[in-house]
Amino acid sequence: ETSLKVTGVDLLKSQNSKQHHTDGYNIENLVVRRGQPFQVQVSLNRELRAADKLSLRFSIGENPMKNRGSLLSLKPEREDFNGWKISIDKNNGKECLLTVTSSPSAPVGKYNLHVKTGTNIYKPQNGVIYLLFNPWCEDDVVYMANEAEKKEYVLNDTGYIYVGSAYSIYDRPWNFGQFEEFVLDACMYLLDKSKLSLAERRDPANVSRAMSALVNANDDNGVVLGSWSGNYVGGTPPMDWIGSVTILQKYYKTKKPVRYGQCWVFAGVLNTVMRCLGVPSRCVSTFDSAHDTEGNLRVDIYLNEKGEKLNSLSFDSVWNFHVWNDVWMKRTDLPNGFDGWQAIDSTPQEQSQGRFQCGPCPVKAVREGDVYLPYDSKFVYAEVNADRVYWVVKKVNGKDKYFKVGTETQDIGKKISTKAVGQNRREDITREYKYPEGSKEERMSMQRAYSFIRPSGLMPRSGYASTVQTLGGNTQPLVPKEPVTKSGLHLEITNTEPLHPGNPLEMAITVKVSTPGYWTVNLTGSCQLQYYTGEVQANLGTIKETINIEGPSEMQIPLKIASDAYMKTLSSVEDEVLILVTAIAEVKETNDKLTKETSMRFQYPPITVQMPETAILYNDFTCAFIFKNKLNVTLENCKLLVEGLGIFKMTTFEQGDIMPGRIMKSEIICTPTRLGQKKIVAKLISDQIKGISTEKAITIT
Repeated sequence: ETSLKVTGVDLLKSQNSKQHHTDGYNIENLVVRRGQPFQVQVSLNRELRAADKLSLRFSIGENPMKNRGSLLSLKPEREDFNGWKISIDKNNGKECLLTVTSSPSAPVGKYNLHVKTGTNIYKPQNGVIYLLFNPWCEDDVVYMANEAEKKEYVLNDTGYIYVGSAYSIYDRPWNFGQFEEFVLDACMYLLDKSKLSLAERRDPANVSRAMSALVNANDDNGVVLGSWSGNYVGGTPPMDWIGSVTILQKYYKTKKPVRYGQCWVFAGVLNTVMRCLGVPSRCVSTFDSAHDTEGNLRVDIYLNEKGEKLNSLSFDSVWNFHVWNDVWMKRTDLPNGFDGWQAIDSTPQEQSQGRFQCGPCPVKAVREGDVYLPYDSKFVYAEVNADRVYWVVKKVNGKDKYFKVGTETQDIGKKISTKAVGQNRREDITREYKYPEGSKEERMSMQRAYSFIRPSGLMPRSGYASTVQTLGGNTQPLVPKEPVTKSGLHLEITNTEPLHPGNPLEMAITVKVSTPGYWTVNLTGSCQLQYYTGEVQANLGTIKETINIEGPSEMQIPLKIASDAYMKTLSSVEDEVLILVTAIAEVKETNDKLTKETSMRFQYPPITVQMPETAILYNDFTCAFIFKNKLNVTLENCKLLVEGLGIFKMTTFEQGDIMPGRIMKSEIICTPTRLGQKKIVAKLISDQIKGISTEKAITIT
């Protein structure tokens, strides 16, 4: 009797990958999701009989062993093995069709498939199968019921990251590109590098925490090296990236950290990695995000007597925006009630358990004030809930004295934003992170959080200030309310003309008093340029005025900065800078003090994209990028960066200098290689301007 031998194995890639929503991956191998059946066709040298022994063997890792669960030997119709099972669907002649169902809690990663018949072992070509998390499977902890949400948070390979300031939010298009060539392999490399055990690879909480550590280069030679230095020689400035694909491909090729990133780059790459592995994920931007290094829910801001913010004194800071990620999962390691979105953050800010990693922290724990829950919930809570305290530093008898000039309790953690499901617009998700300011629930959540984070009293906390006597030794947590003053004083800061580079900056501080009577208000105002991390780059000008006002009424005080006061700074830094206006008002009659700050971004002329609305697969079409310099300054050393996933690879056009009034036009011939709606992203970078970007969609049929 001839012994049973396998003559071929077909992994039926096209039918399996359609059913598993993995047909987008640009890879030769079969990619499937756990907990869901897939079919394998085995060809034999003769027909299969009842007495024959046939088994499929799936192995993972360096040294697969049955007792460790890294070698699975599956025999048809036998009870399952580690939650996996296999059955014979069709057995006619020499062809045998098998259905394999992996466990919905199987370790994710790369499995080798061998077929064993008796003592013969057959190794198929391309027998490496990639197994991912499965949001379509009800028994998987990443299960997501809503179809439109899965389409956005797992399958969408483009999106936006929201940046700017609370006063002027803008969307930065970003190509996640989780299906592009080598991206899945890069994620598998990171999984191996993470040294997670097989058991740990079952749980997306462990995997997402490990990925938050590996996307930054700190500790472990991870993907992106962060830099906020303003000088990016020897690498790509953070502003120049328009997606994750180039970064992950370069990292996979060199196995060395890619230079350089800032928070939106880390968040964009981590979003790609999580979606690629099958965990629903979204980029989340918080405006006025606290970086509270002492964990006392307070950020101290120091101003000089001109009202200008001082960098040198502060250990902690308020970032104009900070971007992290939310990933979706059931938290089997926590008490009930904390399933759903979990915050993870790969920007290297502070160490957690000895590594630069952050999360997963349940978003519900942040909202409820349950900040004892793992991981890093105190840190995330402070980012969206700290108080901002303003101090003026004055010289008294040659010594620095600190005077408190305001406390903002509702200022931090505003306009928390992500891209809306299925739409190109911003969705505000602040309510998922916080109860409405001033509500009963917010009060209770705050008291709960304060019972785990002991906030210190109102001491100024710079290194220089630690020896100074405080003004009023109040150590109670501040009751969160807008400071009510006897005069009903209120400040507003706005721009009165568009903020175009090369033009004067025309802004105004509006002083309002709501209480009847005659009031004398001393107003100090300053204008500075700062990075989004809150670090001041240049002082542009100040005003000091005493105004007499009869309440209730308001007065508008102009603040104007000539263009040559800031253009030099604008051209010399490689980051986008924001305009920071700070105002301090003191009412003489009542000694009321109030401080207000607003950050604004420069406004730029647009790039327009010209191309057809539809194109046919593999048929060329032309795409043109047009930019008219409507500013009063020459834009020097212009570069146009363009990328279209499934259409063309990242391309850079050197454009030289573009004089005022001049029009730049660049064309690219595109060959679409994938069906469906695709997007083209373009970005213009120059010495003067760092961030004009745009995108346009095209449907490939």
